Amino acid sequence: MSSRQQPRWTQTWLGGVRSAGVDLGYPGERLGLPEEGSGAVAGFGRRIGALAIDWIICTWAIAQGILRVSPAEQPWAPLVVFGVVNLLLVGTMGMTFGMRLLGIRVAALDGGNPRFLPVLVRSLLLCLAVPALIWDRDRRGLHDRAANTVVVRL
Repeated sequence: MSSRQQPRWTQTWLGGVRSAGVDLGYPGERLGLPEEGSGAVAGFGRRIGALAIDWIICTWAIAQGILRVSPAEQPWAPLVVFGVVNLLLVGTMGMTFGMRLLGIRVAALDGGNPRFLPVLVRSLLLCLAVPALIWDRDRRGLHDRAANTVVVRL
């Protein structure tokens, strides 16, 4: 029996089901999104870059610069600022500053801007970090799945 007919459990465990020859389509295909260009699911690089930009803005510019809060003395403050900024900006514009700079936005599954309650749930889960680190094949973290959102390219 060849590995093409019956994949070894290590092939799917280490390399995912795609390494075993299973075609799952491109990320976002199940959601009716295009494979490339505007409206396509955003890649990991853009999302991580946007997160880093937003964290820097929330920690240094807002928490330390505007609010005069020292993260060394109050380590929870930057996370609270990050959560509030995420809630306000994604809830009103569909994107944060970092997302705008890197050309991505949060969209409801119907393509429009997400509503307030899903954005609240998404922001709270994003602040917990772990839900954002568990992805599905459409590059949606648990926080996106709970809010019925997807991060797409502009």
